Amino acid sequence: MIALLSGKIISKDERQVVVDVNGVGYRVFTPTSTLEALPKIGEGIILFTYLAVREDALDLYGFLTKREEEFFGLLITVSGIGPKSALNVLSSASVDQLEEAIISGSDDVLNRVAGIGKKTSGRIVLELKTKIKRIAKEFGVAGVVEGIEVLDALSALGFSIKEAREAVQNLPPDTEGVGDKVKEALKLLSKPTRK
Repeated sequence: MIALLSGKIISKDERQVVVDVNGVGYRVFTPTSTLEALPKIGEGIILFTYLAVREDALDLYGFLTKREEEFFGLLITVSGIGPKSALNVLSSASVDQLEEAIISGSDDVLNRVAGIGKKTSGRIVLELKTKIKRIAKEFGVAGVVEGIEVLDALSALGFSIKEAREAVQNLPPDTEGVGDKVKEALKLLSKPTRK
């Protein structure tokens, strides 16, 4: 498995970049966000990669951040989503926007992706809502489901996902249970912000 490439950009277009690593040129398919952030041709780059093995091809998909690469890996676990479709999804919105849409159960962002219909976008939301392990690690929540429940509750009360995340991140470490976490988060959210 090729997990990372470090080399110089030889060429790039709207879908891919060629990276020279010690005299070997690797063609890497990337989302729009990565292509737009790439340095000029001839400059150095490090890409986190995913190697897709098919019967007739080995395709590399590259990302500037590990987080994008991990989200790509989650997307391709969804039935009916292959690497090209996952790349289209990541080209349509940031990982934050996609996670917010999935956690809140909204498939509007996904419906705008070329090649992703309403049925497939609904499947992405359904299958990934419980797989976003990053929430559990990031917020120190006991489990993914509990983390999603806390965010869902705060979202249902009218708070944005960003506000809810910030509140959950600032919860006292000894807070246990969804109910107590929601109560503590509400206390934090009700305090006026100081500037």
